[in-house]
Amino acid sequence: MRKRPYRNGEIWDFEAEMELSNNDSRYRQQAVILGLDGGTTSTVCVCIPFNYTCTDNNVNSEDGPLPEPPSVLARAVAGCSNHNSVGETAARETLERVMAEALLRSGSTRSAVLAVCLAVSGVNHPTDEYRILSWLRQIFPSHVRLFVQNDSVAALASGTMGKLHGCVLIAGTGTIAYGYTEDGRKAWAAGAGPVLGDWGSGYGIAAQALTAIVRAHDGRGPHTALTNCILHALDLSSPDELIGWTYEDPSWARIAALVPYVVSCAEAGDQVANRILLDAVQELASSVKAVVRRLGLCGEDGTDHFPLVMVGGVLEANKRWDIGKEVINCISKDFPGAVPVHPKVEPAVGAALLAWNFLMRQSRKDAIRS
Repeated sequence: MRKRPYRNGEIWDFEAEMELSNNDSRYRQQAVILGLDGGTTSTVCVCIPFNYTCTDNNVNSEDGPLPEPPSVLARAVAGCSNHNSVGETAARETLERVMAEALLRSGSTRSAVLAVCLAVSGVNHPTDEYRILSWLRQIFPSHVRLFVQNDSVAALASGTMGKLHGCVLIAGTGTIAYGYTEDGRKAWAAGAGPVLGDWGSGYGIAAQALTAIVRAHDGRGPHTALTNCILHALDLSSPDELIGWTYEDPSWARIAALVPYVVSCAEAGDQVANRILLDAVQELASSVKAVVRRLGLCGEDGTDHFPLVMVGGVLEANKRWDIGKEVINCISKDFPGAVPVHPKVEPAVGAALLAWNFLMRQSRKDAIRS
């Protein structure tokens, strides 16, 4: 049997069976692209057709509507793929399995793949990119174009339909503002995790609420409706029990899940909860402003248009106290050209579109040379 120039293993056993069932010489697999969004909670891989057509990459409202998103041939989900959280071996296995699952569900093999864009949290340095690229080259045939990015880039691309220009604000359990210019410059603010101050994130909001309850209980802070609301939600009888509840499992997502109660109390008129949310708005807006200024996205006079992609549960407009809307209002005072964009597709599709756009640019360059 001819030795393949790329890695095989039981994860890819389905390919041999697929090739046997499709051994008709007239059969030809559809060319596809894989896009991956890997985070600390889950990893998503989508498979899209290469023959997707897009007539306009502009995302500013003045320039026209967003192009229609591509069809997704298959989607697969796995666990954490952040090497800082689970280790490199476990992260690699998760990524390889989710890619294999997406190809299996789409009826494709690696020979049909033209490009892979892997956008994963924990990729913060060129050495991270190089290490992951080296591993991907062991998995895929030599013709496959490979790209590695931070997961924030995929979130940006999900709002710009694959065009790397503008700023994305992510506010979920954690938060980060990430910006990119058309000439390839990038910058980010926040994103250092709760220990170093991801203020404005779901974790930051909820942690401040828990602190306010403790301060009110021991006399260091004002009375707040947060006390009864959150104790009732957690089935606790006293603020003293919050200490045990918190440190029993201090996972970031578990704490961040309390954000809706903070919003509810603020909507009911509680001043402490209201101040926590107002502080969060200022923190989130300041992250975006820092990125915009560093990259000059607003132009010399501060009025140039640029897409501001809003991603994450904290920014969802499902309450009267709309954090996302307040953040936009705060940013627009300094940068009136910011154009809010709420993505139509998930970040994994954004990653796939990044690869698609690169292939199309390369195709146009090749056509000019010929």
